[in-house]
Amino acid sequence: MEKHRQAQASALQTVNSPVGTELSAEGQMGQGAPAQYLQIALDIAARIVSGEFPEGSRIYGRSVMSSEYSVSPETIRRALKRLADMKVVSVKPQSGAAVLSADSARRYLERYGSENDPQRLQNDLKNLLSKSAEINRKLLDTYAALLNSLGTFSAAANTPFPNYEIRIPEGSGLIGRSIGSLNFWQVTGATIVGIRRGQHVILSPGPYAELYEGDVIVLVGSSAAVEKAQVFVQEAAKDKGGHS
Repeated sequence: MEKHRQAQASALQTVNSPVGTELSAEGQMGQGAPAQYLQIALDIAARIVSGEFPEGSRIYGRSVMSSEYSVSPETIRRALKRLADMKVVSVKPQSGAAVLSADSARRYLERYGSENDPQRLQNDLKNLLSKSAEINRKLLDTYAALLNSLGTFSAAANTPFPNYEIRIPEGSGLIGRSIGSLNFWQVTGATIVGIRRGQHVILSPGPYAELYEGDVIVLVGSSAAVEKAQVFVQEAAKDKGGHS
C-alpha cells in the first residue's frame, strides 16, 4: 500500500510540475517520456488501489479532474478510456466513470507503473544530461588542445597558421551578423568549424551564431576556399554593409 501511495505522490508531482505542462499538441512530453494521460491513468489507478476511490464509487467528473491535474478534459477522457480498456473503471456517457476493480488497478500498476515511473524517468534524464555535458566538455577540451597544438607547430615551422584562421577586425561589417545570414559557405566554399572567442572555443557553431569583434573563425576547405574567405572578411571590413 505504501508503495502505491508513493507512486501516487510521484505521479502527481510529475503531472503538476512545470516540465509536465510542456506538452506537444499530441499530449506528449519530451522525447522518451510517457504521454501525460498515461501518467494520469497511473495516478488514478494508484488512488483506486489506496482506497481513495473504492470499488463501485464514482470518480469526479472530467471538468473537476481536469482542474485538479491542470490538464484539458480531453486528456482526462483519454486517461479514463485507458483504464476502461483495462477493466479498471467503466465509463458511460453522461454518467461519468465508476470504479470496477481494485485488483485490475493493481495489475495495471504492476504492468505499466515501473516502465513509466516518473522518478525513474527523471533519474534517467538526469544521468543522460550529465553524460551529455561530460561528452561536450571533452569535445571542447580536445578541440582546444588541437588548435593550440596546431598553432604551436605552425609557429615552430615558421608557417603562418592563420591561412585557416581569420580574425574579425574592428569595425567589420560582419560584426553582429549571424553565420547563416552571411551565406558564408555559399560565397566562399569554406566551412566554419569553430569560433575562438577569447579563451573560449565555440565548437561547430550553428547558423544563428553571431560574430563579434576579435573573434577568430576557424575554417576547413580547399586553399582556394580559404583565400575566398580571407577576401570575404577583408571586403566586409571595408564595407560595413557586408555580403548578404
